[in-house]
Amino acid sequence: MAMNIVSRIDNLVGVRHVLISVSDKSGLDTFVPKLAAMNPELKIFSTGGTFSRLQEILGASAGSHLTRVSDYTGQPETQGGLVKTLDFKIYLGLLTETYNDAHQDDLKRTGAVPIDMVVVNLYPFQETISKADVTVEQARGNIDIGGPCMIRASAKNFIRVAPVVDPADYAIIIDELKANQGALSLGMRYRLAQKAFEHTAGYDRAIADFLRTKALADVESCYDHTG
Repeated sequence: MAMNIVSRIDNLVGVRHVLISVSDKSGLDTFVPKLAAMNPELKIFSTGGTFSRLQEILGASAGSHLTRVSDYTGQPETQGGLVKTLDFKIYLGLLTETYNDAHQDDLKRTGAVPIDMVVVNLYPFQETISKADVTVEQARGNIDIGGPCMIRASAKNFIRVAPVVDPADYAIIIDELKANQGALSLGMRYRLAQKAFEHTAGYDRAIADFLRTKALADVESCYDHTG
């Protein structure tokens, strides 16, 4: 299969569709209302506890801005939130390219929309493993799958999508959106992508380092098993 090579992009990309799913919800109470104020047609897709928090923040305007990911994809979350965002419509929206006719046809075919910004930070794995006597099973349960996938997909597609992993960046994003009538520049998206890949690299490094310290006996002690 030939690699898809992009030759045309936009410097400024308007933020119309945002996916928000965060463990650290700090700063959302100021960030999200400012996003909504700049674009009355802004659509936010969210999951679980983040969705509930955004309902509280947006109040009466939640109905016009906020959609559950499960309502968008048509797939309910699995028990315990095991699978929430791993869906074709989500990743088509993250990876689609503006000037690719085949991608645009796929959006129409599936009823998907291009997602312009992803606000994601990850399950607190390092916080979990810092606790005394943490088990391998407790650590395993706090390995985020959907979050890193969304971060990597949006960061790969920085030519169109803004990957936001750090609440400390909310203010500079709002400043740039105000300066550019609701759009983010390629320079901003690229800087956010660099930070996003650093974030996922550090996360995976922490998991690998933890597992390296555990013997098979530590794993077996967590479970009843046969064979």
